[in-house]
Amino acid sequence: MYTRVGCEDSSAARDFLRERGVPFAEVDIDKDAEALRFVMRVNEGKQRTPTFDVDGHTFHCSPFDPQKLIRDLGLQRTQRC
Repeated sequence: MYTRVGCEDSSAARDFLRERGVPFAEVDIDKDAEALRFVMRVNEGKQRTPTFDVDGHTFHCSPFDPQKLIRDLGLQRTQRC
C-alpha cells in the first residue's frame, strides 16, 4: 500500500485492513522517490493515496471506499465492513 503521512484515506485504509487481519506492506511516497514515480505512473500523473499493487493489479482507494477496497482486494463480502 502506497501512502503518505497525513493522508486520511490512507489512514482509513490502514485501519480497515488491520481490523480485518489483512497483511500489507506500506511505502511512504514522500520518502521514496521511486514509489512516488510508480504511484504517479499508475494514476495518470496524480499522487493518489492509498494506491495498491496486488500481484500486478494496481488501483487507488481515494476517496476511501470500503466496498471498493473489498472488491478490488477480492475480500469476502461476509467480512464486517
